[in-house]
Amino acid sequence: MVVDYEAGNLRSVAKALEAVGARPKVSGDPKELDAARIVVLPGVGAGDAAMCALETRGLVEPIRRYVASGRPFLGVCMGLQLLMDETEEGKARCLGIVPGRVRRLPAGQKVPHMGWNQVALSREHPVFAGIAGGGNFYFVHSYYADPTDGELAIGRTDYGVSFCSVLARGNLVATQFHPEKSGQRGLQVYANFLRFARERA
Repeated sequence: MVVDYEAGNLRSVAKALEAVGARPKVSGDPKELDAARIVVLPGVGAGDAAMCALETRGLVEPIRRYVASGRPFLGVCMGLQLLMDETEEGKARCLGIVPGRVRRLPAGQKVPHMGWNQVALSREHPVFAGIAGGGNFYFVHSYYADPTDGELAIGRTDYGVSFCSVLARGNLVATQFHPEKSGQRGLQVYANFLRFARERA
């Protein structure tokens, strides 16, 4: 299931999943989220607006329950940032699933960070199988997730600061970059995630 909370790139995420053999359901129904076997939380835009949209649709607690259940979860761009406790982008609290804070990219850099950049992996993960060293992926963002436990950041990218571009903890994987905009390498991330999800199931 691709979570629909009117936060941007739903169609492109669904199309990318279809391209690697999935038949994703795009839905903002909390009951369907509770019943889902695999969840992808995409998103672009402002963190406080995204949290407001999730709260309005009654999706906050279902997302928390889903991740706590151990079922496979992939966050993309805003879907990574929302996992933190709080954000510098507005006053809204985030989901609080992963301890940490969302910070603005440092002064002196062109913001948003838009375009291709290198992801350096610190350790192997099934979602990056066959993607040696990480490789280049496509980014569009002005803020980044800063998890309290730096070991959860298995991929990092430099843009005025070394920031978490891949987070992994158990059933949960999230990327700051957009796999659906990252060509064949991005499609491989989605294909690997589906394989990872099936193996965990």
